Amino acid sequence: QLQASGGGLVQAGGSLRLSCAASGRTASTYTVVWFRQAPGKEREFVAALFRSGSSTYYADSVKGRFTISRDNTKNTVALQMNSLKPEDTAVYYCALGARVIQSTIKQPVAYDYWGQGTLVTVSS
Repeated sequence: QLQASGGGLVQAGGSLRLSCAASGRTASTYTVVWFRQAPGKEREFVAALFRSGSSTYYADSVKGRFTISRDNTKNTVALQMNSLKPEDTAVYYCALGARVIQSTIKQPVAYDYWGQGTLVTVSS
C-alpha cells in the first residue's frame, strides 16, 4: 500500500514537499515515480528514480524545480517541489514498478502499485 501526503494550497513561487509511504513493500527494490493529473487532462509523468538509486528522470516542465528522492530507512519517497507555478496544479500520484525500463519509465501502465493521490493547488 502507498500513502501519499503533503499536498495543499501554495502561492506561485512557493514550495511543497510530497511524501509517499510504502507499507508491505520495500520501496528501494522498485523504481519509484510521481505522476500528476490535472482536471480534464491525462495523467502526466513528473519524475522517477530507478531502483538502483542513482538514476533520476524528470519531465522537462519540472526539471530544475523538482527533486525526487528516497529514504530507505523510512521506506518513503519524496518529491520536493520548488518555484511552483499555477500549471503545476494537479493531483499527484506516487507509484512503484518492478520491471520498469528506460523506454517505459513515462508510461503509467509500467507501474504496479499506486497511491491514492494528493492534491496540489498553486495560486497565481
